[in-house]
Amino acid sequence: MVADRAVLPQRLVSLVPSTTESVCAFGAGDRLVGCTRYCTHPPDRLAGVARIGGTKNPDREKVMSLQPGLVLGNAEENRPEDLEWFASRVPVLLQTPRTVAEAVVALRELAHAVGDPGAALPAVERTVASLAAMAVAATQPSPRVYYAIWRKPWMTVGGDTFVHDVLRCCGATNVAADAEARYPEMAPDAAVARGVDVVLLASEPWAFDDAQQRELAAAATFGPARLVLCDGRDFSWHGTHMAIGLRRAQALLQQVAGVGAGARDLRA
Repeated sequence: MVADRAVLPQRLVSLVPSTTESVCAFGAGDRLVGCTRYCTHPPDRLAGVARIGGTKNPDREKVMSLQPGLVLGNAEENRPEDLEWFASRVPVLLQTPRTVAEAVVALRELAHAVGDPGAALPAVERTVASLAAMAVAATQPSPRVYYAIWRKPWMTVGGDTFVHDVLRCCGATNVAADAEARYPEMAPDAAVARGVDVVLLASEPWAFDDAQQRELAAAATFGPARLVLCDGRDFSWHGTHMAIGLRRAQALLQQVAGVGAGARDLRA
């Protein structure tokens, strides 16, 4: 049942790209008055939405000038001082799922917050179906993966992260799963020492590209491991993107497992 529109937050500001996409998918894009410059999907729905800076440096006063009834945030993507500042002034919905299961719950919570609890159902059903299919088709043997999120210094993902859980669902083994930090520094030689098979060079937050891939391959920076450019959204975006992103992530890893050594560009 759709909630009474009159009592819903009429002006939404999203500080999270994947949440922005979900808000539009839930039919609430017409109430989205502000989002970050990194909010890119769906492009046709965001053309007229005010940009309020980045996820780490939002223009607080500009956000408040938009008179939001609800600010949507994420404790990983947004700074605590910004979230606390907004929360002292306007309602804030903070969602920070660390597993795919938590992200499914967050989908329902977000749909309820913007006014239509049933709007999340299609995305939830597709995500659950994807998980079931992935469990059947899990990559065997399990490739040992280093998921690169930063280069200066080299950083990856630990075991208590959403990306780690996506890798797990895909049937891959995260070589940094036992790290104490959630986003640890790990030099390439350390990854090689841990028997890394595949290095995923993500498109975000560090924008790995073809030139960097070729450079790393020529220098054998990660030894004999395969270097693979990937769409970071498929591994790190919770929300409605999971319905397609999870299967794309697994398809990429399965394709990698079936090719010979050396650098490959296998972006979905």
